[in-house]
Amino acid sequence: MNILTEDIRAKKANKITWIGFFANLILTSVKLIAGIIGNSTAMIADAIHSLSDFTTDIIVLISFKIVRKPPDKDHNYGHGKFETLATTIIGITLFVVGLGILYSSGENIYSAILLKTNLESPRIIALVTALLSMITKEILFRITLKEGEEINSPAVIANAWHHRSDAFSSIGTFIGIGGAILLGDNWRVLDPIAATIVSIFIMKTAYSISIGSIKELLEESLDDSTNKNILKIIENINQVRSPHELKTRKVGNKIIIDIHINVKNNLSIVEAHEINNEIERKIKKIYGDNTIINIHTEPENE
Repeated sequence: MNILTEDIRAKKANKITWIGFFANLILTSVKLIAGIIGNSTAMIADAIHSLSDFTTDIIVLISFKIVRKPPDKDHNYGHGKFETLATTIIGITLFVVGLGILYSSGENIYSAILLKTNLESPRIIALVTALLSMITKEILFRITLKEGEEINSPAVIANAWHHRSDAFSSIGTFIGIGGAILLGDNWRVLDPIAATIVSIFIMKTAYSISIGSIKELLEESLDDSTNKNILKIIENINQVRSPHELKTRKVGNKIIIDIHINVKNNLSIVEAHEINNEIERKIKKIYGDNTIINIHTEPENE
């Protein structure tokens, strides 16, 4: 992928991330105030979740500032791994937030059920704020996911799912607060129960976000289906014999392929070179112009 295209990707990623950043700034402030005034532990937990979005937004902005740089002597394959690292950090941050909410809500449930502590009833302001958050975060999820898929950015897509997890969080909060308000004193425990359910959803989302990027950082090869398809493309090219030693991996939004092929002994260097060019053209047609392909050509008798 050329520098101009990476620059465009970075600009698009930055634009959608800044939109999310300012939306999170407003939402976090409103949620925190509503949670305190409205006596809702679920809403305060939801506010903390939104606060974590600031961290991930900043991580995405910083990572794309690095990703847009061209390859250099220290990073011959470009800076795509910084985007992968950003995705991993987003996932881990989200998991820690979920764990914190789980612990806090668990304490409140323990106090209400086993210690018979009277929990304060949430107020309407917390319920209205939860509804506002649901709508806002779902809109942010949709526009961020669309942009992330358009520019093929794992970090932006991960950030989109962070928005979606916040929307789920607000749905759970809305149900818990609504139940606690409408069903009376004996049901106030629904508020921290809602926060507990939300925390589980958050941690599940965090796992989904981070597992792929962690595998990429550990240089795991592409999935079997992709590897088989790459071999099939190469095998179907005229005069290629026995493609072998296939190695694949990802660097950001690009894939890297290493392959050995055999050709007839009597081919000239020019003819063998043209075969390699054809391999590159056909693979890039399917996997993108930024795909990096290293081909080791050997005589047939080897």
